[in-house]
Amino acid sequence: MRYIISGKNIDITPALKEAAENKIGKLERYFSPDTEVQVTMSVEKGRQKIEVTIPVKGSIIRAEQDSNDMYVSIDLVEEIIERQIKKYKTKLIDKKQSALSFSEAFLQEEPEHEETIKIVKTKRFAMKPMDPEEACIQMELLGHNFFMFLNADTNEVNVVYKRKSNSYGLIEPEF
Repeated sequence: MRYIISGKNIDITPALKEAAENKIGKLERYFSPDTEVQVTMSVEKGRQKIEVTIPVKGSIIRAEQDSNDMYVSIDLVEEIIERQIKKYKTKLIDKKQSALSFSEAFLQEEPEHEETIKIVKTKRFAMKPMDPEEACIQMELLGHNFFMFLNADTNEVNVVYKRKSNSYGLIEPEF
């Protein structure tokens, strides 16, 4: 695997880089050698946070973890990604699409007990055009942690969501 390791508000020491490559390197058995792994380490308000993103054709495997110690965060994020890969193996691997991203040994493994995804409720609602700030206000009024709306500026469907730090995020489609 190829690693792209970057830092925000933190200097990536050789020891941190080695720890990340060694721990996340345990996942190499699942991926092909040319798979790219993006690792971002950051420090915010004393919390040591790591984000790992592994793009595979048609999907993105992503996990983030924070703790008081970056080495602990690295250990925890590796466990999360491995759990995701095993849990969603049959959904991640479309034989024609993303199979090239995974190793042959992983493709041959028997999948673990598969949990079926069951949609239990469907909602339909009219979407009036609004700006992202208005969508955030509407989301707060409803008491939800996300809100889908028609962006008045771009005329596209967007989603605003509440982040852990009591800030907001905006998801825009990319075609």
